[in-house]
Amino acid sequence: MTLSHRLPAALLALATPALAGVLVGTALAAPASAQVPLDTLTPRVAECVEGGHDGTEAARGGPRGTDHREVTRREQRRIERDMARRLEARGTRPATAARAGGTVPVYVHVMRDSAGGGDVSDSRIQQQVDVLNRSFAGQKSASATDTGFRFTLAGIDRYSNTSWHQDKQSSTYRRQTRQGGADALNIWLVDFAYLGVATFPWDYARNGAIDGIRVNYTTVPGGSATNYAAGETTTHEAGHWLGLYHTFQGGCTSSNDLVADTPAQSSSTTGCPAGRDSCSLPGLDPIHNFMDYSYDDCYLEFTPGQSSRANQAFAAYR
Repeated sequence: MTLSHRLPAALLALATPALAGVLVGTALAAPASAQVPLDTLTPRVAECVEGGHDGTEAARGGPRGTDHREVTRREQRRIERDMARRLEARGTRPATAARAGGTVPVYVHVMRDSAGGGDVSDSRIQQQVDVLNRSFAGQKSASATDTGFRFTLAGIDRYSNTSWHQDKQSSTYRRQTRQGGADALNIWLVDFAYLGVATFPWDYARNGAIDGIRVNYTTVPGGSATNYAAGETTTHEAGHWLGLYHTFQGGCTSSNDLVADTPAQSSSTTGCPAGRDSCSLPGLDPIHNFMDYSYDDCYLEFTPGQSSRANQAFAAYR
């Protein structure tokens, strides 16, 4: 998500030369709803409301207007087959995996600039982990689903490096600082023109060294990102890290995000427009879903189908 049209001041990175080095390293104690089968679908495209011209198409980061790498429909099919094979090889029934849940160790890397800008306190980081737990436990709404995932803060470290703070050389700094295995969520707090960017679980085998999510430090609870400072950007990006697509993935089609209980929508949401219906397929746009692009205070829930999918992906890849 680009920030230029929603924050009170432009988030311009400093031009100070990079200064490498760890300043502080604080170690902490370690801690079903059916999916839509792509191979059997002929996607049905419906009329849609035009969207994406207000910047929402770039809402949560990335040079191509999304907060994760592009996944084509063909690749989606391949991923679904691969996920099924992995579960079968592990002797795990999809229905069992869909209810498994899991405890996720969280490592937070605070990327400050050379003058100390972008620092986030330990207490605010703990608040961020608390937000993750509340949101994934379905505690924000009576209609929300408890996904079974719990997050435990396993470590915090801080770096003073202006280049890294600006998210430059991101592959390099992630390789040098990432901790834990495939099941560890690494969060890099940086200052860039987006709210967040995530990797998918099926990419861990080839790119495990950079696996995790990058989040604008202004979105952590107590931050300055207008409408996005309640910590739910991290919830949204963690959803991708667990294998969830946007609710508007694929636009107004019957396959959409491969989750049967999230109504199709043609484009991402800005704000919290009650009753928005951008697609003629059944159901209003799921504006309260964590995998849309709504304001933080509009986010309320994951669905049972999303919970099932995230749990299966976690069992297969994490």
